[in-house]
Amino acid sequence: MTGIVVLGSTGSIGRQALEVIAAHRDRFSLVGLAAGRASSEFRRQLADWPAARAWCMDARPPELARARWAAGGLEELATLDGGEIVVVATTGMAALPAVLAALRSGRRVALANKETLVTGGHLAERLLMELGGDPVERLRPIDSEHSAIWQCLAGERLGDVARLILTASGGPFRGHTAAQLDAVTPAQALAHPTWQMGPKITIDSATLVNKAFEAIEAKWLYRLPYDRIQAVIHPQSVVHSLVEFTDGSYKAQLGRPDMRLPIQYALTYPERLPSPAGHGLPEDWGDLQFEALAPGRFPAYDAARAAAAAGGNRGTILNAADETAVAAFLAGSIRFPRIASVIAEAVERWGAAPEPDLAGIVALDAEVRTALSVELGLSGAA
Repeated sequence: MTGIVVLGSTGSIGRQALEVIAAHRDRFSLVGLAAGRASSEFRRQLADWPAARAWCMDARPPELARARWAAGGLEELATLDGGEIVVVATTGMAALPAVLAALRSGRRVALANKETLVTGGHLAERLLMELGGDPVERLRPIDSEHSAIWQCLAGERLGDVARLILTASGGPFRGHTAAQLDAVTPAQALAHPTWQMGPKITIDSATLVNKAFEAIEAKWLYRLPYDRIQAVIHPQSVVHSLVEFTDGSYKAQLGRPDMRLPIQYALTYPERLPSPAGHGLPEDWGDLQFEALAPGRFPAYDAARAAAAAGGNRGTILNAADETAVAAFLAGSIRFPRIASVIAEAVERWGAAPEPDLAGIVALDAEVRTALSVELGLSGAA
């Protein structure tokens, strides 16, 4: 029986992780769960999983026994006795210390949180190098794109890889003109054509910042330079990513767009078990289209890729600026195209070559958020 901890249990990924665990109760036990607040969904999960320790940012729910309350928060849950795999489905960079603690204590981390590696990938890489072994077996990707790459690389030598190719749906504004983008509303931006996700990542999918974040993750996960990590538009979201090898051949992982598949693969690796996700037939997929992601087509993607390539402390700035700009757009304070310029201007303003330690990441994140929140018309500090 493998003990699982789910951080971010009430979000889309967290709920689907619990579905996978419930479908295989003979293989998994839930030993811990955490959420942002004591919502009705969190309380239902506490009742459904009575043996799990729990924590949320709110005070302890009165119906939760004190013995089940993890007063030490995410880090306590990430290192619980009996917890072997920690699913990280939180938003933002709040889980970074817990991820590092889990890895340091010998746990496997199944990571669905992009911000962890965007801001602290250099810290995770150093720790994984110290621990030894297969780094992707210790830090297992749940993103559909990185799970696809992981599966395509099974049995292959990294030295034989020419390129990693991340697929992007292109979001709801793939064919929009600049004038049309200037008139985009938050409701339109939240209507993703393929995936059902939270507001932040849905906007990131519309700007393609999420794809730049995935390129950063791929660099840290697979230790390849950015010029060998590219993206392509694939509106059908059936091909989840591709790997090109030096002999010119490609491998791709295909399947219906259902996050329960990469979640389960991360939990059961190297085995494959029957999944609660629905199965599809190739004849139902229709035409599979691919389009080049030309420079200038998605300015926020270009700005984020440039920040990543420059390195140093820019991952933290990029993440903080993007989150604040997205919040300002959703609040009606800025227009959709302004997200890209907020990112580029913040990276130019705060960017520096040294890679920060954990305390430096936290301090820089707060500084950028506080300044941009005021400047973009949000209510004070982020």
